[in-house]
Amino acid sequence: MNVQINSATELSADKDWWRGAVIYQIYPRSYQDSNGDGIGDLNGITARLPYVASLGVDAIWISPFFTSPMKDFGYDVSDYCDVDPMFGTLSDFDVLVDTAHKLGVRVMIDLVLSHTSDQHPWFVESRANRDNPKADWYVWADPKPDGTPPNNWLSIFGGPAWQWDARREQYYLHNFLTEQPDLNFHTPDVQDALLDSVRFWLDRGVDGFRLDTINFYIHDKQLRDNPPLPVDQRDATIAPRVNPYNHQLHLYDKNQPENLAFLERFRAVLDEYAATTAVGEVGDAQSGLEIMGQYTSGDSRVHMCYSFEFLSGDQPDAARIAHVMGRVDDVVTDGWACWAFSNHDVVRHASRWNLTPQAQKAFTTLIMCLRGSVCLYQGEELGLPEADVPFEDLQDPYGIEFWPEFKGRDGCRTPMVWEPSNQNGGFSEATPWLPVSHAHLSHAVATQEQDPGALLHHYRKAIHFRAAHPALVKGAHDRVKSTGSIVHFIRSHDGEDVFVAVNLSSEPAVMEMPAGDWQQIGQELGSAHAAPDGKLHLGPWQPALARRSNT
Repeated sequence: MNVQINSATELSADKDWWRGAVIYQIYPRSYQDSNGDGIGDLNGITARLPYVASLGVDAIWISPFFTSPMKDFGYDVSDYCDVDPMFGTLSDFDVLVDTAHKLGVRVMIDLVLSHTSDQHPWFVESRANRDNPKADWYVWADPKPDGTPPNNWLSIFGGPAWQWDARREQYYLHNFLTEQPDLNFHTPDVQDALLDSVRFWLDRGVDGFRLDTINFYIHDKQLRDNPPLPVDQRDATIAPRVNPYNHQLHLYDKNQPENLAFLERFRAVLDEYAATTAVGEVGDAQSGLEIMGQYTSGDSRVHMCYSFEFLSGDQPDAARIAHVMGRVDDVVTDGWACWAFSNHDVVRHASRWNLTPQAQKAFTTLIMCLRGSVCLYQGEELGLPEADVPFEDLQDPYGIEFWPEFKGRDGCRTPMVWEPSNQNGGFSEATPWLPVSHAHLSHAVATQEQDPGALLHHYRKAIHFRAAHPALVKGAHDRVKSTGSIVHFIRSHDGEDVFVAVNLSSEPAVMEMPAGDWQQIGQELGSAHAAPDGKLHLGPWQPALARRSNT
């Protein structure tokens, strides 16, 4: 890896750079510790940016590093406009942004707008009494006559979504931990304050945001009960099967139509700055793709969203891929999707789908060819499996609550492995906040750099292959189809067609090559040739890639 910081590097002025971009997610606690406290930090990320740039990605997304009591590891924010001391300082962040930009990498940060920490000054003031200036900044409600919560809403982290507060003799809403009270977006001052924090980071040079739980911002003003969900319609996509959250149809606690007006206000702020973007997380098991379509429709809402179609469940086969992409065609008509197989909240897909190295390469090739943008999660380029974290080392409150049926999110959050010889994988000289998995050491960056056949190099090749073909970045596609175990489609842009077929099976497969004068490409990704009879004979997990010019 010979990537040097070059002050002459300039980012593209293309305001649509996000369309088809490859975004690399960094979980800061676990990327690189620079000060020997066992916790990753901003300076550690900065030191590793040459590696990130060597992957060929367009941007990084950094999970929360804001001031926080860390009950949910930064997703409980107590100051939207500062860096928690464990991660560094605002000056450290400025250096990170400057370094990334010099390397040609944009910086996106995680915004948690739906809720704050209960230690945020806004909540401290709001809970003091019922008539202070911020009394209505959070969702407060009187109890029912019998003293029980105002409705049946449930928390994703288990149990009722309401917490009694003796100061106000009212309940407050928390869709997540009790220490994460929900902001009241029906109060205009709340929206204004949040948009001020957006401007704060844009003024510091960030290129965009990942919006946590984007469909949770606004609740039903009437606080109506959610109806029960029939057993045969329950879906463990968003919450584990053992969580009663899956027993409701979430009509009123999220997904409210008023959210669209706020997203338009948010987009207007982004449009005040050049070439910025946002990707929203849609957490909904019943209508995630439909919400994606609503939230990304036109050019006045968020640029792109992702849902959980490929972030949970069993390994998708060709028919499943075709079905999901067909649904996107139907309900995200003028919007834009962002695809991911792994992130900081789900079991790593190498383990979730029980993938061999060859299968991992096939899915990497596929995601780099699908229409939409792509999010990669740190370590997936190394093929890291889910780590087995013992209960006594567990940090995640979600896992502690539902252990052992659901082990939480710590298994995908263990430290990045850089060196095979260091017991902490080169992450830290101190004892890490989560143990480094010994099974990960053989996957270390330094080891894979020396192996031309390693998965890390395949990721680099696939990312560069995508960037070299505009049809794969911004192009349209015909209907994604499946023929047996093969998923296939054609991407088109500016006079170029790119044909993509990937065999998602450990068995050989055959299909007809589409008519036309096609030239094989993607040899570096193991692309198959068409036979003289016009048929494609694909080996296990093999792609076939070809292009033709229409000019």
